[in-house]
Amino acid sequence: MEEWVMLLQEIGFPMVVSFYLLHRIESKLEAIHTALVSIGER
Repeated sequence: MEEWVMLLQEIGFPMVVSFYLLHRIESKLEAIHTALVSIGER
């Protein structure tokens, strides 16, 4: 049981940071996509 807690502590923080960064990047990619689509419509 102690091994699982240690593993979760080691992996949990990097996973939270990764999901946070992916969420931020996703909104920026949507903005880029929208800009490219609007340029293509001209």
